[in-house]
Amino acid sequence: MSQDEVVSQTFRALIESADRKFARVRDLPLYGHRSQNQHYFQKVFKAYMRLWKYQQENRAKLVASGLNRWEIGEIASRIGQLYFNQYMRTSEARFIVEAYVFYEAILSRKYFEGAKVKQLGVRFKELRFYARFLLVSLILNRTEMVKFLVDRFRDLVDDCNANFRETNFKEWKIVVQEIVRFTKVDTAFAYIRPLRYCAMFDSHAASLPYVARFHAKKVLKFTDAILTGYHRNEVKFAELTLDTYRMLQCLEWEPTGSFYQKRPVLPNDHSGASIDHSGTSGVIDINFVADMTDPSLPPNPRKAVLYRPSATHLLAVIATVCEELPPESIMLLYLSASGKAGHSNVPQGEHSGGSRKSSSNKIVSRISQKQNSSIPEYHVNGKKESSDCYENYLWLGPRGNGDLNNLYPGDILPFTRRPLFLIVDSDISHAFKAGHTRCRKGRNCCSVAFTFEASI
Repeated sequence: MSQDEVVSQTFRALIESADRKFARVRDLPLYGHRSQNQHYFQKVFKAYMRLWKYQQENRAKLVASGLNRWEIGEIASRIGQLYFNQYMRTSEARFIVEAYVFYEAILSRKYFEGAKVKQLGVRFKELRFYARFLLVSLILNRTEMVKFLVDRFRDLVDDCNANFRETNFKEWKIVVQEIVRFTKVDTAFAYIRPLRYCAMFDSHAASLPYVARFHAKKVLKFTDAILTGYHRNEVKFAELTLDTYRMLQCLEWEPTGSFYQKRPVLPNDHSGASIDHSGTSGVIDINFVADMTDPSLPPNPRKAVLYRPSATHLLAVIATVCEELPPESIMLLYLSASGKAGHSNVPQGEHSGGSRKSSSNKIVSRISQKQNSSIPEYHVNGKKESSDCYENYLWLGPRGNGDLNNLYPGDILPFTRRPLFLIVDSDISHAFKAGHTRCRKGRNCCSVAFTFEASI
């Protein structure tokens, strides 16, 4: 066996090993089990770094044995995806910037453009690359790059549809429509100050006056957030809705100017000629963002972004985050959804009508009274007060599935044992307001739990 064949076989073995480890990390949830997830991430990261270094050192032999440029792009795309997944788990800005560096290198070096038109599998890899790069650029607010990628993405889908008529690209057309709609709606915010804390517009965090403490002996740290919602026909891209996207921006620190400084192209020799990245070279500096983090800013809170979860799934995630919440910390829960008010909030005009409707309303009223009789009552100053914990609710899914998609204020009560900051962006947010006796009486440990109503 020749040396070139040995190098090729070793390279393929490294790819298979890295892909197996990647599949395990990809299927892990983006919340909970932090130490375990970090262990898996380190293993798959080392596997891909070993693979990337090997293809750099043996590039000439691999190309001679039939290595395609799109295969290098696929490896770099996997590394970028790995970094992005780790960002979604930790909210550390350095990970998403690493992802951007790899994706931008793939684009500038045209790894996928050299593929033949007849290679359908490669075209699907290219489509997925553009979709992921768009998501990363959106979160980093790279407006010009987003515009450029949208045009390229649209042209690529049209080209695939023209050259592969026997293949249905309907789903990819929907993705194009989603990103066009998303960017069109978000254009109003494109030329104003960032939603993130920004050193250019805001004073430094250390100089801000302290907010009055909600507990006499505790100073709480904001460490975790859960962002979710549901609306029919909502503006979204992939699994990121416009509401959660804007809230995601509000909960991150805007890096300093060094984050947006382009590193100059280094000459490859003493003649001053710059490196041509369009060639076969696949060198990507994996430590590119080592000097781009801002140590003066506190870490971003970890965020679990849930796309249209069921009520039970959402409660399971809240329970997991609460269980792992560090001491003296607070969790933020953001809910954006429509809702339904209880019977006490139904306008009187809706009960008017013919005799048949009146009779029906009486029957519903009797059933409602019977159900309300089973709802817990609270004693305040010796008086009984009926609880409305289960009268009003948010819709977290399509209507008509009973209570499966309904989130009641009472569902959140068990989690007020830990400090909770609640933002309800809804037409019935009043049902979740602070001050209700159900949240306060009989629980000394809930003295630091509070809720807020807000419209984002």
